Amino acid sequence: MICTKLFSKSLKAMTINRKAILLSGGKGTRLYPSTMAISKHLIPIYDKPLIYYPLSLIMLTGIKDILLITTERDINSYKNLLGNGSQWGIDIEYKIQENPNGIADALLLAEDYLDGAPSLLLLGDNIFYGNNLQNKLKKINEIKNGAYILSYYVQDPNRYGVIEYDNNDKIKSIEEKPIKAKSN
Repeated sequence: MICTKLFSKSLKAMTINRKAILLSGGKGTRLYPSTMAISKHLIPIYDKPLIYYPLSLIMLTGIKDILLITTERDINSYKNLLGNGSQWGIDIEYKIQENPNGIADALLLAEDYLDGAPSLLLLGDNIFYGNNLQNKLKKINEIKNGAYILSYYVQDPNRYGVIEYDNNDKIKSIEEKPIKAKSN
């Protein structure tokens, strides 16, 4: 079972008619040769495929409608693994991203699917954990306007998308894999 019932009581109150995008594209070149034959999101981490971790997080938010965006090469592997999601009480649809053009492209690809609904976008290779995760999910789900971005301090920011914050913790900019990062 992907998701435990640990948060089920409080999540019932949080559930809002939102949709999620799970971006699981890319080539996984940093993991070659393993990812030459399989998506990095399908590689097992501990006892389950990596994709189960962000999928579980989506389920913890109470979102039931999910669009998984992936490559043409990998789409059938995801369909074989996840199906339509009904075994977990969710609905998974699929879309192909022709080139690994990132989050902005994924949002454009999902525009018709979202049809104006509030949404959550998670990367298929991210694992979120920690104290107060349930409270953070609740805060995210209560947002009526704007956005909420979960970020994490890293030692090598030039390998990731980097967020620059102002003095009030508001986002000033986001830059993908910068040569000289403005923050960690």
